[in-house]
Amino acid sequence: MPKFDIAGRAKIWFIISLLIIIPGIFSMLTRGLNFGIDFTGGTIIDLKFEQPVEISKVRESLKPFGLDGATIQLSGESSDVASSTDVMIRTIDLEENQRKEVMAGIKSFVGNYEVLREEKVGATIGGELIFNAVMALVISWVLIILYIAYRFEFKFGFAAVLALVHNVLIVLSIFSFTQKQVDSSFVAALLTIVGYSINDTIVIFDRIRENLKLHFRRGGNVAEIVNRSVYQTLTRSLYTVFTCLFTTFALYFFGGETTKDFAFALIIGFTSGCYSSIFIAGPLWLTFRNMDKKKS
Repeated sequence: MPKFDIAGRAKIWFIISLLIIIPGIFSMLTRGLNFGIDFTGGTIIDLKFEQPVEISKVRESLKPFGLDGATIQLSGESSDVASSTDVMIRTIDLEENQRKEVMAGIKSFVGNYEVLREEKVGATIGGELIFNAVMALVISWVLIILYIAYRFEFKFGFAAVLALVHNVLIVLSIFSFTQKQVDSSFVAALLTIVGYSINDTIVIFDRIRENLKLHFRRGGNVAEIVNRSVYQTLTRSLYTVFTCLFTTFALYFFGGETTKDFAFALIIGFTSGCYSSIFIAGPLWLTFRNMDKKKS
């Protein structure tokens, strides 16, 4: 048996997670999440500059107004990879005086322009779509439980889904703490994290099942079997998460402002997913198994 007892220290891993999740839930209830314009609506401004401009320069002009997280797109026939005379800016809903200050700031920092369009838009992700997304997530968790219960046993499926819920709550908590923007890309990141996490957990559970068949009938201790299974798959788990994190960190540092929050969510989610697969899922299954034994 490996010297470091992961399964035997289950309470420690659960407490570490709760130290993030409980304050995170409190933060979500009090401070909420910083919903972006996809959820709240906003202002769209189409500008035509006299000379081609770069997105980075337009974004720099918005920074003094706290709008550097706005969506900025190049368009028009004169656009290329780096610059264009036609620029579309989508930002939070601006009052008339705010809009005038922003427009003046863009003109003084970037250059003269002509306003092609200026309008307020509603949220692109309505309440019905949010409800459907949550329902899809819940249904997927139910199907995961049923599938794993069929291939393994019910306790494996329940532990796997609780590990997924753990990862989602960790990401939501961190975003509530930091007040980073939650938009449509965040939803995509959350679904990516769920798919990534369950894959790693299933590999460990499959090894636990194999080791149960090999060692448990010979008098092996179940906690030792969980530890052995985690260590047998540890190299694969670490290689997988580090590979994902290398590319995600590259996206975060070099992908531009519009992808930072998306990449940040993936970084937190991949890290949490690796942690839950190694330290949460197996010990959870062992806890449920021990609870059943006590009842019987």
